[in-house]
Amino acid sequence: MDMVTVRNLKKYFGKGSRLVKALDGISFSIEKSKFTVIIGASGSGKTTLLNTIGGLYEPTEGEVMVDGICLAQLSEEQLTVFRRRNVGFVFQDYNLVPELTIRENILFPLALDDSRPDPFFFAEIVNLLGLNGQLEKFPYMLSGGGQQCTAIARALITKPALLLADEPTGSFDAKTSQNVAGLLKMTTETFHQTLVMITHNLELAQLADRVIKLKDGRIVS
Repeated sequence: MDMVTVRNLKKYFGKGSRLVKALDGISFSIEKSKFTVIIGASGSGKTTLLNTIGGLYEPTEGEVMVDGICLAQLSEEQLTVFRRRNVGFVFQDYNLVPELTIRENILFPLALDDSRPDPFFFAEIVNLLGLNGQLEKFPYMLSGGGQQCTAIARALITKPALLLADEPTGSFDAKTSQNVAGLLKMTTETFHQTLVMITHNLELAQLADRVIKLKDGRIVS
């Protein structure tokens, strides 16, 4: 069964001579519990595609379905709730809240939904990501790797069916990049999630079940 289905997806920015076709008629599907990597040069449409799949961008044309739900049929409020409960985001720049502790950052999505954490699941994530002993610290007190692990934990805490990661290893050296990508793959396998990751690193792409290559807003392989 498919977790993501994209049909004739188009996303345009600007008008007239300034029109940019970030996505120009893309169709594909992603199976549940699979690890898919999206590659391509800068400006090929990778981040736009990821954000559109995640419901952060509204398509100019076409359809996006996530776990059988057509995002276009949801109201803005329904989409916000659906995204919060079903989609986890890992951003390249972490997007942690500096005033919150590591514990509070991880639990932040649940607080927005007025939900209580599963203490056993929380402990499992923290242990898996090596954040034991770091929970009462603030983001600036952790290394880049520690902050990225915090971002991953935050994305996982709601038990999302779909995890979207935009260049999560972009600021790391080769060894750390391999470790973070391997960690993402391991966590999604452990929690039976679907992972879609953008990367420029072809070595990391080899970890995936499938690779989608974009060029000028179109799938080329």
